[in-house]
Amino acid sequence: MSDSRPIVSVGRAIRGAVGFLTRIPVGGSETDWDAFRRAAYSLPVVGYLVGSLSGGVFFLPVQPPTLVAAYLGGIYLLTGVTHADGLADLGDALAVHGDADRMRAVLKDSATGVGGALLLGVTLLVMTLGVLSFAGIGSWRAFRFVVAAEVGAKLGMALVACYGRSAHDGLGAHLVDELDHRSFASAILVSLPAVAAAPDGLAVALVAAVATGPAVGLAILTWGHRELGGVSGDLLGATNEVGRALALHVGVSVWILS
Repeated sequence: MSDSRPIVSVGRAIRGAVGFLTRIPVGGSETDWDAFRRAAYSLPVVGYLVGSLSGGVFFLPVQPPTLVAAYLGGIYLLTGVTHADGLADLGDALAVHGDADRMRAVLKDSATGVGGALLLGVTLLVMTLGVLSFAGIGSWRAFRFVVAAEVGAKLGMALVACYGRSAHDGLGAHLVDELDHRSFASAILVSLPAVAAAPDGLAVALVAAVATGPAVGLAILTWGHRELGGVSGDLLGATNEVGRALALHVGVSVWILS
């Protein structure tokens, strides 16, 4: 019985992560949620799931504009708009000229202002252009880049959660307050297969794509601690969206230049 408990706990953590980070109906429970928020490794696991499902569109025999539409539609059908809402809230906070209390109030406000709309629009444009850059690189390479970008984005979220301190009470605080820097090692280990067995010298480019997410996470973590006194669920979501969008460009750019 004791040998099966770690396996059960891992399964619950992954189910909790899928239920929290996606719209896939997994029927999670409160126990699954508790397991998830103690398991940083479950974040990149969901990255593999979302990346594989959304990346499957690149095997369709359609033109690049249709691939872009299918990929973007697939991403937001799978994940919903929670992370995008966090990105929009961050944009509004960046547009505020005031103290930390005012920026925290803006982050909590459900209304989207000009700053939020602009940051969301620019990020979607960056992601669209990133997918268009896949034209001619082959379906399998495009698939691997998408998976690496998604895993890296989730690894960035894990970095923010493991190294951050909560700026205020909220859903994000339940994750941030539960994890610490020691938990991040498990997330890194789970992310390593995203760069394994890389075809045609793609390894360095995949490493760059995965590393982009934590780089974005570090930047947002630093900003949050400096300007807000901590991080929130909105910053976790923003890390995911910006990390994914930039990773698509970084991965392809490194592959072309290498």
